[in-house]
Amino acid sequence: MTNTKTDETTIVLRNDNGPVATVILNAPRSRNALSGAMMTALHAVLDDIAADTSIRSVILAANGPVFCAGHDLKEMNGITACDGHAALFAQCSSLMMRIVTLPQPVIARVHAMATAAGCQLVASCDLAVAGKAAKFATPGVNIGLFCSTPMVALSRNIARKHAMRMLLTGDAIDADTAWQMGLVSDVATDDDLIIATDDLATRIAERSAMTVKLGKEAFYRQLEMPLSGAYDYASGVMTNNMQKHDAREGIGAFVEKRHPDWRHE
Repeated sequence: MTNTKTDETTIVLRNDNGPVATVILNAPRSRNALSGAMMTALHAVLDDIAADTSIRSVILAANGPVFCAGHDLKEMNGITACDGHAALFAQCSSLMMRIVTLPQPVIARVHAMATAAGCQLVASCDLAVAGKAAKFATPGVNIGLFCSTPMVALSRNIARKHAMRMLLTGDAIDADTAWQMGLVSDVATDDDLIIATDDLATRIAERSAMTVKLGKEAFYRQLEMPLSGAYDYASGVMTNNMQKHDAREGIGAFVEKRHPDWRHE
């Protein structure tokens, strides 16, 4: 395992364990709020991972009693110019898009509260494993600031009326409810959360990196298309996929009842 700096001034940590990178929000005193500095640091780490072909899956975790409290309200309240607020929200949207466009799948490991933009962060990840102590909320309505940007990711993960209930009431939901709604993909006991997330990340990392990258990109692109266009696009993706070494190797290995030898190409 290789580690980045682990002192308290490093607000985002990266730990690599073979093909799995764990990215850790490390500002527990501010409840891992998405300040401008936090978003800049997290985006930079994700950019590094995107260019690192040795990494095939990513875990997004956090230190401290809160997973992520959303935007830093003190920072936001200290900004008076409209342009300043616009820049902050644009930065947040860019960060969420970086997760979606990352070549590697990103799995949120949620051990505690994820609220507002913190809930958006979870919803933006490809998968999410929640511990039983995890809770999720979009409570902006309670302070007069509707969670409009978190709404984008939330409404693309769960049914409309579930999303509207969270957005209009600000009520927190627990891990089991989040799973029933589709906000998280897995729920684990608090004691098993790290193991369960590591196992999931490792299983994905064992697949062909080329296939996973191609599939992740195709998944998000087809979601925004009309049905007929989605089928046309997906057919083209599969046609292209069939020309790749790993597709031929994987099919051959299945037919021959052996383990595939991935080249990740």
